Amino acid sequence: MKAISLFSGGLDSQLAVCLVKKQGITVEAINFKSPFFGDDIRTYQAAENLNVKLHLIDTGEEYISKVLKDPIYGYGKNLNPCIDCHGFMLRKAGEMLEELGASFIITGEVVGQRPMSQNKSALNAVDKISGYKGYILRPLSAKLLTPTIPELEGWIDREKLEDISGRNRQRQFELANKFNIIEYPAPAGGCLLTEANFSNRLKKMWSVSPNSNTQEMGILKVGRHFYLEDNLLVVGRNASENEKITEDALAADLLIKVSNRPGPIGLIRKYNSINEEIIQKAAAIIARYSDAKSDPIAKVKVYDKDNGLVRELEVKPMLPEQVPTSI
Repeated sequence: MKAISLFSGGLDSQLAVCLVKKQGITVEAINFKSPFFGDDIRTYQAAENLNVKLHLIDTGEEYISKVLKDPIYGYGKNLNPCIDCHGFMLRKAGEMLEELGASFIITGEVVGQRPMSQNKSALNAVDKISGYKGYILRPLSAKLLTPTIPELEGWIDREKLEDISGRNRQRQFELANKFNIIEYPAPAGGCLLTEANFSNRLKKMWSVSPNSNTQEMGILKVGRHFYLEDNLLVVGRNASENEKITEDALAADLLIKVSNRPGPIGLIRKYNSINEEIIQKAAAIIARYSDAKSDPIAKVKVYDKDNGLVRELEVKPMLPEQVPTSI
């Protein structure tokens, strides 16, 4: 007997795997990747520690078009369509049951842990969306929920599952000790769509480029963001962000950096026409955040991702009070 686990690498998903494996059931884990969640090094480490095979599934474009842009059950506090999202993931997992030779799906969801998306009504909605109602087992709260097919058919012993509810995690910590789970991330949503700042950035990007794809959205995670006549300017805040900005630059993007002083790399993504005034303004903002900020004039180079020099210019670093509000 085999089960598929929706696996984030967090404590709850690890415990769900342990409870099912304890009953002699093989578990394979699935982690979904998008610009907003998934593909975390801690997920790989957790799967390795539990000795379960991990499948990374990239669903970014499909997720954006089928879930994020028009969720049936709407959004949470920010741009997070949690109920539709969970249903989508479970449907994708269900579609893999036959391929992986598995009989049912497990998740680490706990009744009442998240009031809006993990109450009994929401969990029923998630099951309905998935199309695999009855085949979704939640080991941490199973005794509080209607018995599933795996329980009714005797594939798994319901009495050896848990009845955890609410946001207090003491029971989970006790189980972690029991299963010798030492490493797990602090409780968190793990999804950037739950964060107000990221959601605001995504809304703004959609307002100027409604058809932005996952490749374009990668830049939303880093830097200071400004819009200059509907063109995006991203300014790195440290060396690692400078590297990420360069890595995420598209072929048509322009990169900007002060030539002879340490400072950030900036990226201009053209959503509207670019004129000389915009380039000058972007260069002045980038100079403002560089070691040339107190200089009367800063020398700046403009280049593309392949390091092809487009042009060089001189600008006066922008004064702090002149810098536009970032997003």
